[in-house]
Amino acid sequence: MTEPSAKDSLPFTRDNRDLARDHLANERTFLAWVRTGIAVVVFGFAIGRFAIAIRQWMQLEGQGHVVPTSGLSVWFGTAAILGGVLVCLAGLVRYRRTRKQIDSGNFQPAGFIIDIVAMVTAIFGLALAAYLVFIELHF
Repeated sequence: MTEPSAKDSLPFTRDNRDLARDHLANERTFLAWVRTGIAVVVFGFAIGRFAIAIRQWMQLEGQGHVVPTSGLSVWFGTAAILGGVLVCLAGLVRYRRTRKQIDSGNFQPAGFIIDIVAMVTAIFGLALAAYLVFIELHF
């Protein structure tokens, strides 16, 4: 962790208040990325754990009949957990880049990273929906 510099503790002037407001908004945005990443990690854990719980329940209800696999649920859960971690890391990269841009006075809005997150989320959602339909039709 770096120590605050003299530049970080300037008295509040009109320009400094705007700069402080920009930095605080950047921090709130980063925290939103982190909350989203945590939610995706928890969701992935729930998907994977649910599949394991169903397999154990089937084993008990089937008088010892062992279900050989829990399907793709554990893999979808693992993918969601990894996706959540990547969302947190993408938020950190975006936060640090925005911080430098605010300090230099050369802010560039988020570009491709927002598109990637949206596309991956949509693809993951469609894959989960397709898996649910597949399970319903075949089991």
